[in-house]
Amino acid sequence: MRSPPTFSRRQMLHAASCGFGYVAMSGIANAAGASLDARPPRLRARAQRVIFLNMSGGPAQMDTFDYKPQVGKKPHAGSVAEFKRRGESGLWVSELLPNIARHADKLCVLNGMTADTSIHAQSMLQLHTGDRLRPCPSMGSWVAYGLGTENNNLPGFISFNTAKPTEYAAAQLPSVFGGTPIGVNGEDMSKATISDIQGDHLPLNVKRRQLDLIQAMNRDHLGLRGDDAQLEGVIQTMELGFRMQAAAPGLLDISTESKATLERYRVGKNFAAGTCKNSDFGRQCLLARRFCEAGVRFIEITHGSWDQHQDHRRDLTANCATTDAPIAALLDDLDQRGLLEDTLVVWGGEFGRPGITPGQDKDQSGHQHRAFTFWMAGGGVKGGHVHGATNENGSAVVEGAVHFRDLHATILHQLGLDHENLAVVSGGRRIRLTGLQGGKVVKEIIA
Repeated sequence: MRSPPTFSRRQMLHAASCGFGYVAMSGIANAAGASLDARPPRLRARAQRVIFLNMSGGPAQMDTFDYKPQVGKKPHAGSVAEFKRRGESGLWVSELLPNIARHADKLCVLNGMTADTSIHAQSMLQLHTGDRLRPCPSMGSWVAYGLGTENNNLPGFISFNTAKPTEYAAAQLPSVFGGTPIGVNGEDMSKATISDIQGDHLPLNVKRRQLDLIQAMNRDHLGLRGDDAQLEGVIQTMELGFRMQAAAPGLLDISTESKATLERYRVGKNFAAGTCKNSDFGRQCLLARRFCEAGVRFIEITHGSWDQHQDHRRDLTANCATTDAPIAALLDDLDQRGLLEDTLVVWGGEFGRPGITPGQDKDQSGHQHRAFTFWMAGGGVKGGHVHGATNENGSAVVEGAVHFRDLHATILHQLGLDHENLAVVSGGRRIRLTGLQGGKVVKEIIA
């Protein structure tokens, strides 16, 4: 008897002509029953979604949120930027971030962050997946896996301007939970055009009829193949890809925003100098707000590079100038629209930077994974609050240490997800975001 014909993933996707389906959802669901339908959390949820502001390269904590007065001429003895107490809480914030400083009373600053390595690629992987050596699901994928999406026409996880697929991969989870990447690292976000996503070679109703034909063939083929999880995933993902062609272009079209809004977000404006790349960061922040309103569970925004080894003052100033106003505008809008209460905003990078040696001509800074800063806002965390502290020169945590595993556990907890039980078994190994060692929820920062 002749075997039924087989089709490769590439052949089926090309046949469907659903551009966004195979451009954005490059991974295909590989498990039966994989679904993005919204699911209630197991625990009490204080947040419904996450916006992760990924500052790639390692922001200098002592020149942004961890104030260290200069003490003599000791190496790395203090902050090179001026600080002021801000808001009713008196939170210390650098002069380089005047707009974010307006939101001091909303910020929960974690000055005792730690990671396992000061190697960029490994630490960035650990920040995203909990594991610095092996590919594992990204935290956005875990959130989508645990909660689904609030909008069936959109994915649960969108990643703007992300550098590497490992940072938004579903890995051992069904691939439908992987991040949908929009934009390319270091490029102007305006290059993520509507035509790239929707495609203009066929009217939408023709695409629908074409997809219906292909899907009927797919289902017939599935019937012959029996329990084929990968093929079933193809069918699901192609349907989502088609729906996204109708939903996503409107969200990416910011021409409906007022001139004042575009100015607040500094859309189309860059303040690049030195190693600060043109990323149109304001557009990312504005799009994040729009996708947040549309029901996407996890949205990642990326800005880099904060990897300042030379000309530390110049490049740090440029990076802060590029990101300060857009982040503040995002916090403004989320607050005014009643979204900040159940949206957890997280800011930070793969590690920190100890600043520079006072009086050093080369103005150099290094890597620091043993002590650095993150901040969170909204989503049920304390505002105007500082958790953790470092020693005099910021080289070590002296109280309130928070490892990436603890950060992950806390993010999941605020979403109503139990980090210990949110897991899958793959290759005989139990995989979860907080890894084999596990993490702890930082209860001290929960409002």
